[in-house]
Amino acid sequence: MMNIAVLVSGGGTNLQALIDAQSRGEIQGGKITCVISSKPDAYALERAKNNGIPTRVIPRKDYDDIHSYTKAVRDALVEERADLVVYAGFMTILDSQVVEEFEGRMMNVHPALIPSFCGKGFYGLRVHRAVLDSGVKLTGATVHFVTEDCDAGPIIIQKAIEVNNDDTPESLQKRVMEQCEWKILPKAVSLFCQGRIKIIGNKTEII
Repeated sequence: MMNIAVLVSGGGTNLQALIDAQSRGEIQGGKITCVISSKPDAYALERAKNNGIPTRVIPRKDYDDIHSYTKAVRDALVEERADLVVYAGFMTILDSQVVEEFEGRMMNVHPALIPSFCGKGFYGLRVHRAVLDSGVKLTGATVHFVTEDCDAGPIIIQKAIEVNNDDTPESLQKRVMEQCEWKILPKAVSLFCQGRIKIIGNKTEII
């Protein structure tokens, strides 16, 4: 049984999707064993506690630079014996220390169809506002492995939905979460824990 550590910063809706999937028996071969937050007041911590999942808080503001902060997060993940690290609304881009320690064992969910609308600065409503401004007819979400380059790691799963003419950034964000993110993130986690994801260069193959 693999240990799954989830990194959070906010409300924890994707964490809740993972918890719900776990309770339904949809995550095979792994279990959420720790939730680590970059903010002490993140509601995601309450979600974890309500489900008996141990939590840790490593406040970003307590560290002078990203190097020292990354080291603290990396050390915590090592202490927790994490087999898989999941970014679930974690708002800090960590440096190479954690990527090197957990290469091929960290995944993130992004609220767009990578390689569009991704990279540094594309997060939250900014992504959905950019989608609407561009006029594209499809958007969605992507689960990918984390590498040193932001949102550039091997793609695991993508799911698309149509963009409606009357969409706002808020309504689009809600539909992308409910119809895409909450479905593909638990699936990707389960595939990893079953050893069914093979990384080939910057691509993946589902076994």
